Amino acid sequence: MNGPSRISTVATVMLLVMAVTYASAQTYPTKPIRVVVGPGTDLVPRLIGPKLAAVWGQQLVVDQRPGGGGAIAADIVRKAAPDGHTWLLSTAVFTINAGMYAKPPYDLVRDFAPVTMLGTAMFFLLVHPAVPARTVGDLIQLARERPGQLNYSSSGVGTPPHLAGEILKSMARINIVHVPYKSAAASITDLLGGQVQMSFQFTPTALPHVKTGKLRALGVSGAKRSVSVPELPTIAESGLPGFEVIGWNGVHVPRGTPKAIVERMNAEILRVLKQPDVQERMTVAGLDASGNTPEAFAMFVKADLARWAKVIRETGIQPE
Repeated sequence: MNGPSRISTVATVMLLVMAVTYASAQTYPTKPIRVVVGPGTDLVPRLIGPKLAAVWGQQLVVDQRPGGGGAIAADIVRKAAPDGHTWLLSTAVFTINAGMYAKPPYDLVRDFAPVTMLGTAMFFLLVHPAVPARTVGDLIQLARERPGQLNYSSSGVGTPPHLAGEILKSMARINIVHVPYKSAAASITDLLGGQVQMSFQFTPTALPHVKTGKLRALGVSGAKRSVSVPELPTIAESGLPGFEVIGWNGVHVPRGTPKAIVERMNAEILRVLKQPDVQERMTVAGLDASGNTPEAFAMFVKADLARWAKVIRETGIQPE
C-alpha cells in the first residue's frame, strides 16, 4: 500500500472511531450507573442522582465501599469497563493517601479520568465546654501551658480532620495528641463525653452540637467564613495566616473512558449543581457546590496531591 492510500485508510479508521464514540455518547447511559463511595459521605450522589435519572432514564446506584482507606473503592472502579457506567466518588482522602504510602495501590492521575468537582467543605475546630478556651488564640496558649495534655480526635489516620490537627500543631508550635477513631461519629461521641478535648469536624456533624451548647466552636478551617455561622472567624484570621484545610468530593471514571462521554457527564452534572434547590440543600449540609471542567478538576487534584505530600513529609505522619 502506497503512502497516500495508507494515510487515507488511517484517516477513514479515525473518522469511524470518532463517529462510534460520538454515537455512544449520544445514547449514554444505557444502563444504571454505579457510584462507588469510599471514605466520605454519599450525600451529593444521592442528591443529584434523581435529577440525573430524570434526564438520562437510568438510576444512580450508590455502592458504599469505605474500607482500605479508599483502596477498595478505587480498585473496583479502576478495573471497571471504561464506558461511564462506573463512577468513583473521589475525596481528599485519595490525595492524602497518595502521600501517606510509599506504594499506594492506585494512582488517581494515572488510573482515572477526572469528570468534575462536586463540592467542597470546611471543618469546625471544636472543644468540649470544659476546655477554658473561647478563641483559637486561647486554645493555642492553653496547649503551650499544658504540652501533651490536650487530645484531639479524628475519624482516622490520614483523614482531613487528622491532617488539620497536624497542621495546627505545626503552625502554632504546640504539642497536642492525636486520638484516631474508626468513624466521625465515634470521634465526636468521645468529644461530647469529654474523653478528648478538641476535634475538627465536618459542618453538618458539628453544627447541631454547637447550637445546643454541647460543644464550643472556635473557628473554621476554610479560607472564608461559614455561611451557616458567619460570626465565627476562620483559623487563618485568628492568628495563623495561611491555615486552610478543606474537604472535597468529585467524580472520576476509569482511564480510557471516551472523552465524549466524560464531556456529557460533566455537562449534565454541572447543570444539576447549578439548580437553586440543589445549591440550597448543599449549603444547608455545609457544602459549596463547585462543579468545574475535567481539565480544571485535573489541575486541582494534582495541586492537592503536591500539597498533602508536602504536609505529610514535613509532619512525619505515618499510616496505621
